[in-house]
Amino acid sequence: MTDPTQDPRFFQDPYPTYAAMRSACPVQAVSSASGGHLSYLVTGYAEAREALADARLSKDAAAFFAGKGSRRRLHPAVAHNMLSSDPPEHTRLRKLVTKAFTTEAVAKLRPFIAKVTDNLLDRWNAGEPFDFMTGFAVPLPVIVICELLGVPEEDRPDIQRWSGELFATGRPDVIDAASHTLADYMADLIAAKRRHPGSSLLDRLISARDSDDRLTEEELVSLAVLLVVAGHETTTSFLGNAALSLLKHPAELDRLRQDPDGIPAVLDELLRFDSPVSTATFRYTTQTITLGGTAIPAGAPVLVALGAANRDPERFPSPDRPDAGREAAGHLAFGHGIHRCVGAPLAKAEAEIALRAVLARFPGLRLAVPPEQVQWRHARLVRGLASLPVLSQALLHGS
Repeated sequence: MTDPTQDPRFFQDPYPTYAAMRSACPVQAVSSASGGHLSYLVTGYAEAREALADARLSKDAAAFFAGKGSRRRLHPAVAHNMLSSDPPEHTRLRKLVTKAFTTEAVAKLRPFIAKVTDNLLDRWNAGEPFDFMTGFAVPLPVIVICELLGVPEEDRPDIQRWSGELFATGRPDVIDAASHTLADYMADLIAAKRRHPGSSLLDRLISARDSDDRLTEEELVSLAVLLVVAGHETTTSFLGNAALSLLKHPAELDRLRQDPDGIPAVLDELLRFDSPVSTATFRYTTQTITLGGTAIPAGAPVLVALGAANRDPERFPSPDRPDAGREAAGHLAFGHGIHRCVGAPLAKAEAEIALRAVLARFPGLRLAVPPEQVQWRHARLVRGLASLPVLSQALLHGS
């Protein structure tokens, strides 16, 4: 069948399509709009979990596309990064950044996250429409990850814009240009930090490059770009998707209003219900494999639909409704295996702090438009909202 993401209507609600595909076969071949490119789409939970942990599925995109004559002009720092590498290279790179995202490390950031959250919500006037995405869900993770990396405050709006352009589906020229702009900025920032060292995560990575020689210069720039992009794009989508899910299901929203201490426990269910990453990043088979009863030849791209897997009724009964009481551990929104999202603890901390503050300060929160009018971004990898107009009749500051 043709890749379903070629249909613009798919982005508004992909789940009926995913359900039909999963019911027919949890792993099936899909062709590009031109019919010339064949990939394999995984929509079943068990099959997705298996694929994410299968070492026969490589993420080395550079090796896959070598000699294929691609006309793309992505900057090498974007085209080849930690996400698009295999062990032992991936193991070495991941080890350098893991310590920055442990539960203990994230705990130290919580006061800063809370301060940024309050500052952003202070700009919202009760009784007036407010775009939850542009006014809150987009800037919060940008500010947090830029603070962690030591990006100067005045440069953060540019980082936000360039990063967004990297997900401009159907605009390869925009994506390629943004990749160069962002990578060049990070190279300049690294040079500035060498002249005036600090204590940020990026400074520590520079030390690993310059003192211990564990990073090449290209790897250093690549990690910087990856962290700043991955550090906020998925969290932005997580915040928006979670807010919309709760607003469309008042019983679950009321449950959290009455018991805000239950917010940490419900985060996994919100991630499962509408995963901020729709499809896992690129993989391809290094040999012929059989997955979900489907034979996949060597050299074939495999697309793991995390959103589809998280709605598999074989794993999560009644998957098409959020249930604050559900035990959703094991969802695949952060991936699985050695490539599971390293920033998961930070994303969950931001979401918890954000939802607590929003529910406390805006108890009358509701959608400002009918649910069907909410617009989604047309992006293959990230599932997120373009805007989320909301309204609240009451503001309880500091409650």
